[in-house]
Amino acid sequence: MSVTSAKHSIATPVSLSQRLVVAIGGSLLGLCLVYFAGFSHLEAVHNAAHDTRHSAAFPCH
Repeated sequence: MSVTSAKHSIATPVSLSQRLVVAIGGSLLGLCLVYFAGFSHLEAVHNAAHDTRHSAAFPCH
């Protein structure tokens, strides 16, 4: 016997300032990750991201 229930989703409006905060925060996180992986002197980090960086034309040497 299976019981199914209808789920109703209600869209809540998101303000422009909230969207900007999320976009800027995500961009800063992404830049930090790219900077860390791109310029890290840790050999393990370098080797883990090496092929991806070269395929994206990101210099690492």
